[in-house]
Amino acid sequence: MSAARRIASLLASGTEIVCALGLREALVGISHECDFPPDVRSLPVLTAPRLDPRAPSSEIDRAVRDRLASGLSLYEIHLDRLREITPDLIVTQDQCLVCAVSLEQVQAEVAGLLGSDARIVSLRPRTLGEALDDVGRVAEAAGVAARGREVRAALRQRLDLLASRANCSAGHKERRPEVLCLEWLDPPILSGNWMAEIVQAAGGGNIGAGAGDPSPRVEWSDVARAAPDVLLLLPCGFDLERTLAESPAVLARPQVRDTPAFRSGQVWALDGNAYFNRSGPRLVDSAEILAAILHPETFGDPPAAAARRLPT
Repeated sequence: MSAARRIASLLASGTEIVCALGLREALVGISHECDFPPDVRSLPVLTAPRLDPRAPSSEIDRAVRDRLASGLSLYEIHLDRLREITPDLIVTQDQCLVCAVSLEQVQAEVAGLLGSDARIVSLRPRTLGEALDDVGRVAEAAGVAARGREVRAALRQRLDLLASRANCSAGHKERRPEVLCLEWLDPPILSGNWMAEIVQAAGGGNIGAGAGDPSPRVEWSDVARAAPDVLLLLPCGFDLERTLAESPAVLARPQVRDTPAFRSGQVWALDGNAYFNRSGPRLVDSAEILAAILHPETFGDPPAAAARRLPT
């Protein structure tokens, strides 16, 4: 297969994978959420949300459910821009209708526009291993399979080394800290998919969805009953500042104040948009950030740009 010369990425993790493979110069278009590496922001933006991402969490949740129930897409594709850049490879996803433009939408709107001249690779990771495998899938579709194997191996090596150190640190304690991760705050939704594996790699015990499981909605009373030692706020699509802005409402809830995490000052706001919720190479960074939260005696403090301990 010949190497792709013009790549359009319609999701943020896809863009990060393309750049990690050394194909930044082949990238000719991105989604509205693509922001890393920072220089990709100069590229044509090919998608836009149909909802206001600045709305409160409860309003976003209600609008998402209403549109999906009506069979409406949450995003639009700028077909005129896509026609202008004429990609020969498009990276999209069929994991989540909420997270980014879907495979079905791409196939329906783009096939007639570009015909068979463009290949489409669609990502659907549920577990950490599948997220790493996507590096190889994009590499193969782009015609650089060997490079994909190298990048994946390097990420796996970092993750294995981290897990060894973190679990050694956890072994010196009476028990592993029990961690509860919230990927949405109103209503509360537990993190699913790869988060259980990230918590385990970081030397913690995961409360909630298992590896590869979907993210379940819960009640705040469920959070209290779970009695987490560490509570992580990492809403999907929210950067650290946005999470910090919404955290006072969480901290004010009596069910949260009744947890060991609150009483011991182990409630954290995180940049879920850049790290934990984005299924690209920085999932390994995410595990390293969490290891620093759980075991600072081994890893030092987590980076302030990614994680902030909340006052309790």
